[in-house]
Amino acid sequence: MREILEKLLAGELSLEEAERLLRVNVVEEIGEAALDIRREFRAGIPEVVLGEGKEPSQVVDIISAFLKGEGRAIVSRVSQEQVKAIKESFLNGCEVEVNERARIVIVCKRGFRKPDLGRKIGVMTGGTADIAIAEEARVIAEEMGCRVITAYDVGIAGFHRHIQPLRRMLEEGVDAIVVVAGMEGALPSVVASLVDIPVIGVPTSTGYGFGGGGMGALTGMLQSCAPGLSVVNINNGLGAGAFAALIAKRVAEALKAARGQG
Repeated sequence: MREILEKLLAGELSLEEAERLLRVNVVEEIGEAALDIRREFRAGIPEVVLGEGKEPSQVVDIISAFLKGEGRAIVSRVSQEQVKAIKESFLNGCEVEVNERARIVIVCKRGFRKPDLGRKIGVMTGGTADIAIAEEARVIAEEMGCRVITAYDVGIAGFHRHIQPLRRMLEEGVDAIVVVAGMEGALPSVVASLVDIPVIGVPTSTGYGFGGGGMGALTGMLQSCAPGLSVVNINNGLGAGAFAALIAKRVAEALKAARGQG
């Protein structure tokens, strides 16, 4: 990247040529995988490798590439075989964090420092069956520099259960709340009707009958009459956590700019 910029400054490349080369520079190919090594630099969200459908050896090779380029690798939806291969390959020389609920593995070079935004988000679930998806949101938001306040199993079947956790989140000054729910997916609408901050609804595939597979929760959230609610796809906890962290990042940047002007 530095070489490209130097050539641009020296007049050896046009702006269009430099832009094209920079785009090429952010993709590295490992076997059959094209890795977006610089996604966090470009988009603010670290690349997360989907473990499903990959051989354990492929996952190990991809992690090695990320450790070389960024110092950290995040793999989601991992299998037990993949976890075993990762531990065997990296446990001695790196820090390996396994979240069994979220099925996420994070491998870092020793001494790697993830960002600290100094901001908070909330993550809530309707039921215990939704916790795995909520944990995806929590992990990615923490890796992006947020502190995450969680409240699990606070769905509307016991309507009072969400009140105290929600009050705590508001008192802590969270910048956004991720609300994960299955069945009819009502909890995000309820939360969005009570707060003045962005709410991100995550429908989960817990449910049965006509609305099974998450369709009932998805359509319920999309039809919400509560403004301020955005909805991601079924079981997309990772996307919701990244979205909430981006909101927190913009808040942190705005506050920093305001302090600089003051």
